[in-house]
Amino acid sequence: MSSTFGTLFRISTFGESHGGGVGVVIDGCPPRMSLDESDLQFDLDRRRPGQSRLTTQRNEADHARILSGVFGGFTTGTPIAVMVENVDHNSGAYDHLRDVYRPSHADFTYDAKYGIRNWHGGGRSSARETIGRVAAGAIARKLLKLTCDIEVLAWVSSIGSIESEVDLDSVDLTRIEADPTRCPDSEAAALMTEAIDRARHDGDSLGGVVTCVARRVPAGMGEPVFDKLDADLAGALMSLPAAKGVEIGSGFAGTKMTGLSHNDPFAMVDGRVRTLTNMSGGIQGGISNGEDIVTKVAFKPTATISSEQRTVTRDSRNTTLSAHGRHDPCVLPRAVPMVEAMVLLVLADHWMRQRAIDVLPPLPKLP
Repeated sequence: MSSTFGTLFRISTFGESHGGGVGVVIDGCPPRMSLDESDLQFDLDRRRPGQSRLTTQRNEADHARILSGVFGGFTTGTPIAVMVENVDHNSGAYDHLRDVYRPSHADFTYDAKYGIRNWHGGGRSSARETIGRVAAGAIARKLLKLTCDIEVLAWVSSIGSIESEVDLDSVDLTRIEADPTRCPDSEAAALMTEAIDRARHDGDSLGGVVTCVARRVPAGMGEPVFDKLDADLAGALMSLPAAKGVEIGSGFAGTKMTGLSHNDPFAMVDGRVRTLTNMSGGIQGGISNGEDIVTKVAFKPTATISSEQRTVTRDSRNTTLSAHGRHDPCVLPRAVPMVEAMVLLVLADHWMRQRAIDVLPPLPKLP
């Protein structure tokens, strides 16, 4: 089972939802960058359970401990290990799932692949695995901020049929964090809150879309064939729990446009090449063009619901299941820092790959 992601800025996550803890090892972070646990904790607090009534009430502080790779407050260039202990796990609440497959979970497919599964919270298939990604993403965020001033922001843009109106150019972290839904449109956020509360009351759940923008990404990051920047972003975002679709730039809406209306015209603006529109979402030919990189991620409704559903047991008997335990009626508010983390990890990796090219001595120009 592979739990490693990245080429030069590489992470390996570990741990299970109801084990001793979860964490990550980051390999490839450059030396001499200031780093301590507080740099990680802000994003971990945004991901943690129990932060509002809209999320699962599992009470985990998710305090990060840096075990290696930092000396005297600075990275040493060696692997950075980060650990978060599990404190409030109630494994007994899952004993009724020992021999039952939860609908739309990884229970059946995991069993089909490995012949064994951890029914306590789903083991490795639990969204608690993403703690390691978010911690590593926080390190990538600091690296990118210090080296090229890249900013990555995500927010909830829709839940169910409720759509928000958000200006990509002006949205900021303060507005995103002002509401527990992490939707910066206050009117839409109020409707989303009502919808989530209603779904929880009805024993149901909701899905939605998280939009993410990466600002000030320099042109030239990414590869033109298999390691396209948009391909790597799509793969990273689709690896998140409950993710079911990714759009970059115009996405599927671009299929309804003509080439003339969809193309991004070039112009010289303030002494540099810019595009006058951004249908491409900041990526052309698999390589960043210097404009904002805009992605959208679709998340399905939470699979664990309290309403009765049909399922089967491990010994192939038909049965029904009403799930117990503490679960999110909508994953979207907590998915925001997860989306940011995966975008940050991809950008940090491609920045380092581009830097490896840039350090070569100047080559002679072609005639």
